[in-house]
Amino acid sequence: MPVYIWKGKNSYGEKRKGEIEAPDQAAALAQVKRLRIVDPVIKEKPKDLLENVSFFQPNVTGKDIVIFTRQMSTMIDAGLPLVQCLEILGKQQSNSTFKKVLSGVMSDVESGSTLADSMRKHPKVFDNLFTNMIEAGETGGILDTILSRLAGFMEKSMALKKKIKGAMTYPAICLAISILILAVILIFVVPVFSQMFEDFGSSLPMPTQIVVNLSNFFKNYFFYMIVAAILLWMLFKKVYKTEKGQMTFDRIFLRMPVVGILIRKVAVAKFTRTLSTMLQSGVPVLEALQVVGKTSGNKVIEQAVFRVGDAIAEGRPIAEPLEESGVFPNMVVQMINVGESVGALDSMLEKIADFYDEEVDQAVENLTAMIEPFMMVFLGGMIGALVVAMYLPIFKIASVV
Repeated sequence: MPVYIWKGKNSYGEKRKGEIEAPDQAAALAQVKRLRIVDPVIKEKPKDLLENVSFFQPNVTGKDIVIFTRQMSTMIDAGLPLVQCLEILGKQQSNSTFKKVLSGVMSDVESGSTLADSMRKHPKVFDNLFTNMIEAGETGGILDTILSRLAGFMEKSMALKKKIKGAMTYPAICLAISILILAVILIFVVPVFSQMFEDFGSSLPMPTQIVVNLSNFFKNYFFYMIVAAILLWMLFKKVYKTEKGQMTFDRIFLRMPVVGILIRKVAVAKFTRTLSTMLQSGVPVLEALQVVGKTSGNKVIEQAVFRVGDAIAEGRPIAEPLEESGVFPNMVVQMINVGESVGALDSMLEKIADFYDEEVDQAVENLTAMIEPFMMVFLGGMIGALVVAMYLPIFKIASVV
């Protein structure tokens, strides 16, 4: 629907202007006149040349979707029709990309499609988990409740991601600073000392010679090292996109000493939270496991979850294949077994998720506490070793004098 820009004066003589959506200019003029605007001037808003270039359009963030879900839940609970909810929320969106998506969803719903099917046409914004839960809410007539649960689930997932990113930011910055300092010293500082040592005419101590050789290597091959690093990163991304490559690297990540434990705890928290939310929303367990597996983020865990689904389809209880997978801790398996036995699997999964959220918090704190002194020792030791190596020849000359 085209957008029109209008300006004019209200009944008090004050200047007013704004934008309005309408099928044509006459309809836009009628809407503006209903606002009691005197002698309005209306023209169609010029189109942005880059509006169809996705690279220049803003991305739809998790925060945008959470706010939309919360507001949608409140409006439906208040009794507003679905199309009107989508129209109001679409108009108030500041994100142009999300605004277009909601406009498309509203048009499809007006044409007779379900909300879930309309959202499935935009997989980059609404994932399988979101659309499956919306479908369950529409089928059960509890869409407002499902939207509220979805918003709560997404808020907790975003908080978990934020904690992980926060834990990784500090060591990444320290490592980048360390590499930058090392490169500056080797490329600009060491050559000055190297020229001075050559003027002395005597042989250099072994540590100093190693540093000088390293400096020469950096100066001669620094550009090639950057290119090689970029090519290795591109190769890693290409291999990781393949199923075999992703499985291999994800298995390595899970077996890493400290990071692997954190990844496993995050995966358990995400698995139990997602499965609990979907089961509480009325999604069948087999369908829920398919969605949970695809959203796990780890190929090893994804395959384990799919095997659990196959086992349940054969009539086995969920705890047995979980234990056989070797991915999930024994405590999680036993608690799921108890929850399944007493018919309270969804609530038991939620308790496990709450417990592992706390475990992730503790693991992140431990990782940060361990990394900080390690990075300080690494940075101080590296610079100290370079300084000592550079001053060894000066000490040698001083002793001779």
